[in-house]
Parts: sequence; C-alpha cells; structure tokens
Amino acid sequence: MYLSLPLQFTSTRSMTIVVFTCDGSAPPTPYTVSVPKQGRCRDLIQALTNACSLRNEERLLIAEIRNHRIHLILEDPVLQLSTIKDDDHLAVYRLPKLEKRASYIQFLHRREDLDQENNSSSTSWKPYGVPLLAQISRNVTVTGSDIHEMACKMLFPMLRNQVAQHSAVQSSLSTRTQSYHTDSSTFQLQLIDDSNTVIEHTNYAIRVPQSSLATVIFINWSKSDLKKVNTNHLEHLPEVFKFAPPAKRTRGEPLSLYACLDAFLREEPLVPEEMWYCPRCKEQRQASKKLDLWRLPEVLVIHLKRFSFSRSTKHKLETFVNFPIHDLDLTNYIANKISQRQIYELYAVSNHYGSMASGHYTAYIKLLDENRWYNFDDSHVSAINEEDVKSGAAYVLFYRKVAELDGAASNRTQLSVKRSHRSSQR
Repeated sequence: MYLSLPLQFTSTRSMTIVVFTCDGSAPPTPYTVSVPKQGRCRDLIQALTNACSLRNEERLLIAEIRNHRIHLILEDPVLQLSTIKDDDHLAVYRLPKLEKRASYIQFLHRREDLDQENNSSSTSWKPYGVPLLAQISRNVTVTGSDIHEMACKMLFPMLRNQVAQHSAVQSSLSTRTQSYHTDSSTFQLQLIDDSNTVIEHTNYAIRVPQSSLATVIFINWSKSDLKKVNTNHLEHLPEVFKFAPPAKRTRGEPLSLYACLDAFLREEPLVPEEMWYCPRCKEQRQASKKLDLWRLPEVLVIHLKRFSFSRSTKHKLETFVNFPIHDLDLTNYIANKISQRQIYELYAVSNHYGSMASGHYTAYIKLLDENRWYNFDDSHVSAINEEDVKSGAAYVLFYRKVAELDGAASNRTQLSVKRSHRSSQR
C-alpha cells in the first residue's frame, strides 16, 4: 500500500577536496570533481588527476583530516567512495613518484596562544590548520636542514608578500628552488619533534621511522610569523559536500513523479563486499538487485523522501515534484502483466512546511461528493483550486484506483471512481 520514492536519483556524486603540493609550485587549491556514486578511490584519484593536470612523475595521496592532523590515509584504490561521508574533510597531497617505498613526515601546525588562566602568561601552543605532508625514500638520511627546507618549500606559495615573485619564478624548477633558500629567512620557523625537542638548522641526521606517518614535526607559529602567511589556505578545509538547497525548478522543468518511480525501480549493482553465494557453482558472485511492483492496491500511498541524513546533519529537500492529479498510469510499471490498466486519481496530499528542527503539516483533501478541493490547516478549512494542490511542500500523496469506462472516446481517459460503501469508509 505504501511506496517511498527518492526525489532525485543521480549516478554521480560531487566532491570538493583541497590539493596540497609538496614542491611549493602552487598554493593549496580546492577542486570540485564528479565521481561515480558507487565508485572507488581510484575514480576519485583519476578525476583529481585530470582536474589538477597531474604530471607523469607525480602521484596523489588522499588523507582524511580530523583534529588538525591526518587521521587516515586512503591508499586502497578499491575503497568504496560511499565510506567517505559528505561532512568528512579530505586533503590530497601531490607527491613525486619514488622508486622505493616512501616514508612520510607530517607537519602539524600549532599557533601561539597566551594561557589566560596562568598568571605567568606562559605561552601555550594549540593545534591549528591543515597538516602538510612530505615524503622521503626509506633508508635515506635526513638532516635538520632538510626538514627546514621541506617546510619552507611547502609554505612558500602561502606567503602574503611573495605572490608577484612566485608568479615570476614559475618558469623553472631551479629558479623556484633558489628562491626558497633566499626567502626562507622571511620567517624563522620553530620546528619541534614529537619528543618536544627543537630541530635546528644543522647537518645532523634525523631519525625517520620506516612506518607510515610515524614522524610528526610540529610547526610552532608565532603571532608575528602567522601574519606573513595567507592563513585562509591553512584554516579552511571544506567538507567533501556542502549541502545547499537545490535550485528551484520551474514549472517548465519539474521533477516528474514517474522519474521518481524509475529511480526506485532501477537495477542497482551490488558492491563486491555484498556478493551473492551461488548454490550451483559454490562461489561468491557479484550480483545486482532490483525492485519491481507485482500487484497494486486499491489505495496507494506515495511517500516522497524529502529528508536526507549524514553523520552530523539533516536536510530537507524542497524539490518541486510534478505529480498527476488525474490519470496516474502505472500499467507499464507492473511486472506481473495483466490486461486491466492501473489508473489512479489523487484524493489527498499531506504537506510539510519547515525543516527537520521545526515544521508544520497541512492537508489538501478532495471531497468527492462536491468534486472540490479543500485546505485543512489546523482548525482552519478553506476551499482551493485544483491547480494549487501541487506544491513543493507535498510530502505524502494519497491515490485511489479508478475503473476505466468501456467505450471511452475522448482524448483524456474517462474514469469513474469506485464508490462502494467500504471504500468510502476507507
């Protein structure tokens, strides 16, 4: 008796991700790409590769950022994109390809913050911004000077007073490298390892563990140095997908109720993790699932799925759906083919106004004896025109099956409503 229909079905998904370079060739740049909704991490990598014009000698590394540090590196190319939520924050690091396995150095930002509770006004450091990532070949000796050079190189494009100079030195890598050495004195970075030891500008070797992301270097930003950097690049990491109300559809291009039905009944391939066990060949097989309508009731209630949920947010879709008031024809949607046409007529609509937090329900109901529509709004009842029944607030649609008259000879199918005592009570 009930059908819950999606308001929109798309085979693609929009994702916004910021790409960070490790060679200082460009500031952090956000890209919005379209990927298959049932896609894998490799699809996202390919889309970003095209968007940022990745060179053959480079590769991309995707990381999930939580609490101003890398929480997880998404290295598995077949990882389902559905595991990435809309309110996740992702950073992508543009790194050179290495012949040997790489070790990573994660640079975490901390900014100066005066502890108000401490009368001595001692300086405390709080986590801040989006971490930077550098890589080195395993078993390669790294010095304190190398660490400083890596940090300065990645921060160079973010310097406020280097915009013009940065544009001028894009022509050659050697010129860029020279300018890093020249301008690293613009600020004096304080680099601290995870044992709270200051990393000096020396040629002494720094131990880099072989395991991934084991090396953490803190960049302690003084207030004066932080003013020299365009902090917008470090502070604002967008959500993968920021919800925005969809653009209002004009009556010329509405979302059809039939399109919602098509989306509901469309065949959906199952992901490899949901393989079906074939009793004949005794193996797991990738399969697909599909819903079909087998038999339709006398009274059909259609629920439009206007509410969407993510990990921390809830949204209502205000999409206008163009639903038939007369002659909803579901004959071709029945898998169990029968000779009788399946025609429905709308007799009531439940409307929802507002949001998830607070809302208001009203109803449009057609009194069949009067052949007239009324608006029921709490204690207020008023007559309305039939064309006003359709609105973006429609939430639940109530249809009743009608019987086709023999000998109908007009362009519009002539229908009569079954008016038995039992259906009237219903």
